[in-house]
Amino acid sequence: MKKQPPQISEDKILEASWELLGEEGIEKFSMRRLADRLGIQAPSLYWYFKSKQKLYQRLANQVSIIILEEFDSDGNWKDQLAKFAVTIRTVLCRYPCSTQIMMLTLPLEPDIIRFTNRMLLCVESTPLEQEQKLQAVFTLTNYVLGFVLDDYQDQLNVSAILTKDQGVHPGGEIIRLLDSMSETDAGLFRRMYKSGLYELMGTDGAFEFGLNVILLGIEQVIKEQEK
Repeated sequence: MKKQPPQISEDKILEASWELLGEEGIEKFSMRRLADRLGIQAPSLYWYFKSKQKLYQRLANQVSIIILEEFDSDGNWKDQLAKFAVTIRTVLCRYPCSTQIMMLTLPLEPDIIRFTNRMLLCVESTPLEQEQKLQAVFTLTNYVLGFVLDDYQDQLNVSAILTKDQGVHPGGEIIRLLDSMSETDAGLFRRMYKSGLYELMGTDGAFEFGLNVILLGIEQVIKEQEK
């Protein structure tokens, strides 16, 4: 008699995966822990996903779908790229560890390919060479992924220190270290840190500044192409 798949849906598995990633992070994520959350045996998950990597691929595909659904394609190439970047960041921040998952997967799902193709279409009307268009899109994507991941990791680091040191924020220790260093080695950073500028990291303003730098760079390359 042929075995029947367990009474659980792929959507339920994906939903439980996001919940588990949000609670424990990607480092502790495993098919066994996921199965426990779903109240099934780990082998039952393999009816739907042959490996954890396959599950990651589907999660990345799901994120790509949502980004495409929420992206507003109005405007010129610059407007479109800016809005695409903001949409990517917004969606990644909504789904725990989705940045790491996007970095761990290959374009082996249809909507991941559609996601990349739609970004390329943003610059298709420009006079950039095909190679430059691809590089522009990858540069922007890598910036957004890195920005979100850096902010996420910084929050984890602070949280871990607060837990270890019973609620003592690491800011005081950083200031003590900066004060122990010379003007040559730490002067500029010390002044910026004490004035609160370091707190801009991870903010909307910091994101928009970096995004604008990249867009202006692409614009400059286009101007040079048009000469």
